[in-house]
Amino acid sequence: MSRFDLQLASLLKARFPLIYIPTWEEERVLEVIKGLVKDARRIRTPRKMFVWTATEGIRGEGMSGSEETRPPLKALEWIRKFQEPSVFVLCDFHVYFGAGSARPDHLLIRKLRDLAAELKRSVSPKSIIFVSPLTVLPDELRKDVTLLDFALPTFEDILALLTDMVRVNSKSGRITISLTEEDKERLAKAALGLTLKEAENAFARAMAQTGRLTADEVDVIHEEKRQIIQKTGILEFVSSNLDMNDVGGLENLKRWLKKRSNSWLESARRYGLPAPKGVLITGVPGCGKSLIAKSISAMWHLPLLRMDLGRIFHGIVGSSEENMRQSIRTAEAIAPCVLWIDEIEKGFGGLGIGGDGGVSARVFGTFLTWMQEKTSPVFVVATANNIDRLPPELLRKGRFDEIFFVDLPTHRERKDIFSVHLRKRLQDPKVTGSFQVTEEVLDHLARLTEGFVGAELEQAVIAGLFEAFSEERSVRLDDFEKAIRQMVPLSVTQAEQIRAIREWANVRAVAATAPEDMKDYAPGQGISPTAPVPGEDVRGIRGGRTIDF
Repeated sequence: MSRFDLQLASLLKARFPLIYIPTWEEERVLEVIKGLVKDARRIRTPRKMFVWTATEGIRGEGMSGSEETRPPLKALEWIRKFQEPSVFVLCDFHVYFGAGSARPDHLLIRKLRDLAAELKRSVSPKSIIFVSPLTVLPDELRKDVTLLDFALPTFEDILALLTDMVRVNSKSGRITISLTEEDKERLAKAALGLTLKEAENAFARAMAQTGRLTADEVDVIHEEKRQIIQKTGILEFVSSNLDMNDVGGLENLKRWLKKRSNSWLESARRYGLPAPKGVLITGVPGCGKSLIAKSISAMWHLPLLRMDLGRIFHGIVGSSEENMRQSIRTAEAIAPCVLWIDEIEKGFGGLGIGGDGGVSARVFGTFLTWMQEKTSPVFVVATANNIDRLPPELLRKGRFDEIFFVDLPTHRERKDIFSVHLRKRLQDPKVTGSFQVTEEVLDHLARLTEGFVGAELEQAVIAGLFEAFSEERSVRLDDFEKAIRQMVPLSVTQAEQIRAIREWANVRAVAATAPEDMKDYAPGQGISPTAPVPGEDVRGIRGGRTIDF
């Protein structure tokens, strides 16, 4: 028996008069209630079940619906007069409670309050269950109505649906089915957060679109989830064709992430492993923090959501807290997923300074509690430039699994970054000409760009290509050399800020750079394991503790 079944059975046995179930899955919840009210083992006294809708009136147990009971007041009067043990399900009754811009029907609300008292005293057990997609409850009924959550389908529910669809379509011979047990698990996990009808539609769409069903059709499932996200208006579903091969360097962080791939699957439970909570990535601006966040979803084959804290703190009084709760519920509904919060310090930095009446503190408290206690596989990736602005309680263990520091790229990392951008852009032989991306070229460019951040290396490649484009010729090495000479790197313009953030990271964060990539200093060649900050000797010193994953 599910948690919902146990709770509803307890409420019915205790004769709770008014129960409210907010759900979009009307058909599924009606099936659950129908099975429960006939089971004497679970509710002691079996009951008749009736369903009311504004279009058909009351139907069930010998009634096919009657025009007389379509008006809600007449339906409630019919319920009052019915004397047998029963459960009455009223669908979409929230429209009379003041949904949207509609005004509450106070006469109807008064009738429900009177009826609640009568149901408690009734000789035969009777209860009214409201089933609506929205939670709309007038203040007058808050003490009489009990809210009961109807969870979305479980992994087992969706896996059973998928198995049944595979069995049926395998017999037809029109669809090619190629799924291992782990593939089925991955597809079912991907569909978590969808209703059964949505999951069925997603699987059917995948089969109709490609004529087959394999683990590769997980993208179709993610497309269905995109529809859910777009309707919230707070979270954004991010499409990214990036992968870890597009990220140069940061091997330590990549290894940490790779070890936790598939940790939300059932196979991880055999090791007693919980789903990872998330990481906080801080460091020098332009060194790949946002890039790595986008690449995680591709590496793990999970949908990527971006939370805009500016949208959270927006609207009428009290809406900010609800916006945060709604964002959390949405993320958990489509889990497993990656939740990306970019520049988190802009939303949660400086708490208590502004005159917002404590709204920021309350929203932060909601987020903090969720991060500490969440069990759903929502992997949070938060990025920050000014880490010292964040409240200390966000940084302690238990909120994030690890805090990584992304420093200026080392010589070896700069070679990797140049390689990524040059090979990605130089596709046309007429543009490439005699220019070859060799180890010697990469080494030369890396030496010239000590102190450059990853974004500056990309811009150096783009600027060099513009030099060739403007003269309508193939690219040359001196095009990139010229672009590099004309750039003033961030390590010069923000030397003090970089020095400060390195000092913070040395004891509080783990270096995203692999230890072996820090050992590329060659005496006499001008290559140090860290980019120089003017006015200090930083050879052999980098921000972040050295831990090899």
